[in-house]
This record gives sequence, C-alpha cells and structure tokens, in this order.
Amino acid sequence: MIQTQLYLISPLDVGGSFPERLERALGAGEVAAFQYRVKGLDQHEAARLAGPLQEICAAREVAFIVNDSIALAKRLKADGVHLGQKDGTVKEAREVLGREAQIGVTCHASRHLAMEAGEAGADYVAFGAFFPTTTKVTEHRAEPEILEWWSTLFEIPCVAIGGITPDNCRPLVEAGADFLAVSGAVWGGDETAAVAAFAKKIA
Repeated sequence: MIQTQLYLISPLDVGGSFPERLERALGAGEVAAFQYRVKGLDQHEAARLAGPLQEICAAREVAFIVNDSIALAKRLKADGVHLGQKDGTVKEAREVLGREAQIGVTCHASRHLAMEAGEAGADYVAFGAFFPTTTKVTEHRAEPEILEWWSTLFEIPCVAIGGITPDNCRPLVEAGADFLAVSGAVWGGDETAAVAAFAKKIA
C-alpha cells in the first residue's frame, strides 16, 4: 500500500510573503506536489510570480504543476498541468508538454469522466469535492467510495480534493486516495502546523 501524500494548491494571492510561506510549508512535512493556481492574471505576470515558487519546489524535489493553462505550463517548463473539464484535452497537453509531463484531470464525482481521462493517458485523476470548501464554488460532491472503486480497479493515482482538513482526511486516506489536495486548510492559518498535522494523520 503506497502512503497517501500531500498535494498543496496555492492560494489565489501568491505575491508578497507567499514564497516564505511555501518554503515553511514544504519544510514541515512531506509534500509531493504544488499546484500553481492563479486567476485573472496575464501570462507575463503569472510567470513572474511563479519564478520564485518554482525554484523553492525544485530545491525540494516537489513537482510544480500549473492549474488550467497548458500555455503557461509550457512557458514555465513546469512539471505538469492540471486540467479542469473545460481546459483542453489530455491529448493537447501531451502534444504541447511532452511525454514526461504530469497531466492531471478534474473528474468531479464522475466514474465516467475518470475512465475517459485514464484512457486518454492522464497521469492522475482528481475527485471531489468531498467536503464543503470556501476555495471555489463546487457543484459536485463526491463520496469516499469513489476512491475505493478507482484504486481497486485502476493503477493510475487518484487525488481527493475539496474542503479537506487534518480532522476529516482519514476516511479518504483509508479509501485509497493517493494524494490529498489541500489549500484552505494550510494557507488559512499556520502552514507549518497544518502540514505537520496532515503528516501525522496520514501516517
């Protein structure tokens, strides 16, 4: 059984002291990946803000994944891209970013979308939201059973997302989530304590 790992998602504001916060979070426990998720910035500004964060991730061997934008992922030579259902296809991302890129796909609570993503060559599928979240508007609610179903049948890793905290994450770990994608639970308070608390609950 592979141990569940943390997948951090950035807050929308990554300027100011955020690089120091990221450094502290990554130093507080094992983190497998960091998703760069900014909205409403032009690509030049998004790339400028990404620079220091990408360096911090590279120094700790944490995968740097860009949310939504295949073009920005290419520009940054990021480790991969995370695609929502309206952000282009796995095939397009693969053609632009190459064989080595990590391509993840949001599948909400849909087994059908997850199987399609897997068939298209996604490197991971993300299910959620499992709990109410303030980070984004969610129309879909997923139950832990979907993680169990997926991990029993498929080799492709699955990510659980949506309102996950150290207090509620255990059933998702037990259901077979390979990664817990977390944002608010870490950046909403003391990131060092939060990452340490997740590490303890996962173990």
